Amino acid sequence: TLVAAIGVVRMPDLFTRLHCSTKSATLGVGFMMVGAAVHFNEASLWARALAVVLFFFATAPVAAHMIGRAAYFSGVLLWRGTLSDELKGRYDATTHSLASPEEAGTREDKINGNA
Repeated sequence: TLVAAIGVVRMPDLFTRLHCSTKSATLGVGFMMVGAAVHFNEASLWARALAVVLFFFATAPVAAHMIGRAAYFSGVLLWRGTLSDELKGRYDATTHSLASPEEAGTREDKINGNA
């Protein structure tokens, strides 16, 4: 959890902050719940800890994905040190769908009048 907090402060853009906070915080919460269950060693606490871990593992990555997707499509800038943007030219704003790399190439050709 400390690594997640440090990552949120140190990372340069929204997308890397989402990545480090989701991965580290999810593991941090999971380990804390398992630690509490081991410490108290009660069946009911094990069940609750397992429920919390499963809920967190199911919701945190999905929420981060949706936030990142919304941020990307609304135009949040990537960090200037980003090496590649694999989604560039593949998103159709009218249908809100992503095209495969092959479809994206034909779509750009149609837009440029080459097809």
